[in-house]
Amino acid sequence: MSTAAPTILATRLTRRYGDTAALDDVSIAIRPGESLAITGTSGSGKSTLLHCLAGIDTPDAGTVMLATDRGRKDIATMRSERRSRLRRTRFGFVFQQGLLIPELTAVENAALPLLLAGRSRRDAERAAGEWLRALGLAGLEDRRLGQLSGGQVQRVAIARAQVTAPDVVFADEPTGALDPTTSLEVMHALRTAVVGNGGSLVVVTHDPVVAAGCDRTVHIDHGRIRSDSMNHAERRR
Repeated sequence: MSTAAPTILATRLTRRYGDTAALDDVSIAIRPGESLAITGTSGSGKSTLLHCLAGIDTPDAGTVMLATDRGRKDIATMRSERRSRLRRTRFGFVFQQGLLIPELTAVENAALPLLLAGRSRRDAERAAGEWLRALGLAGLEDRRLGQLSGGQVQRVAIARAQVTAPDVVFADEPTGALDPTTSLEVMHALRTAVVGNGGSLVVVTHDPVVAAGCDRTVHIDHGRIRSDSMNHAERRR
């Protein structure tokens, strides 16, 4: 496992919804260049953990420290506008259904984060096109989502996540709607795109095969981390 200082260091996170503790005193480090799977049954707290790490949600207690040029900053205490800006610039996201826009083409979907950041359409689509081609979608840039397979749509989502060169990509059940063969192909593409370019990958999954393809697996149950272990892929490095 990487010994570099963590990109994200979360300490003693607690998040409650009414009487239910979705997270209960959870601490975890995300290091540069590693792929991490978060596993657990439905309702175990794994998606809540991802949302707190990514600044989508804020914990009731605890800190989520992000490494910056000016030291570490606590995502949990940032204003919502700053967290939104952070998600656009330093984080990327891939979800089960992609959350792409059906009316847009593949290249327009992938370019969207850059357009929202103020880049020109020409520059944004050029960068997006490079990622689409790197992910095996050459010649499909101008197709809309309805003209693509499920695996191809998820590759568009990966391109969108990577187009801003984020430090961390968060993926919530990215293969949940795919068949086993396509799942492996998409996970290979996701891991290669993110970790292969020096970023960190955090994957929430219920699939043990997907988890085994990551360097490290954290298992969460009833809001607590029950195990945190390296996988064989990591030990073979």
